[in-house]
Amino acid sequence: MRYWSNLAVLATLALALAAPAVRAQDDDAPPPPPPTEDWSYRSPGPAKCVEVGNFYLHKKKFAAAVSRFQEAIQINSHYAPAYLGLGKTYEKMGLKQKALKSYRQYLDELPSDKEAEEAKEVQRAIARVEEEMGARPAAPTRR
Repeated sequence: MRYWSNLAVLATLALALAAPAVRAQDDDAPPPPPPTEDWSYRSPGPAKCVEVGNFYLHKKKFAAAVSRFQEAIQINSHYAPAYLGLGKTYEKMGLKQKALKSYRQYLDELPSDKEAEEAKEVQRAIARVEEEMGARPAAPTRR
């Protein structure tokens, strides 16, 4: 028994003597350099935002899809695919008025007639939404 008590005293003494040395080493260490990386959010650009928005739309995560499409519009307010995605998402959410506005903005922002087939699909979507709302169809807003 005396052996164990002597061993405990020695262990306590060793820790007490070693602690100031360890603390002294910590005080002498130079502070770490400040971080040089910029951790602020950088948007991936409108095309990638629309791609991610379409993914969320497909997964029926409508709030996330709206957020991505709106981010694309914030980056480039003339990026037509963002308005198309926003219109599709709002229509799925049952927000018919917002869907109509987004679809019409899409048609206004189309840079050329090469997306004519998709534009026809949007025209049909506008007619469908207006019919569901009980509104009379409006003339296309094509430039």
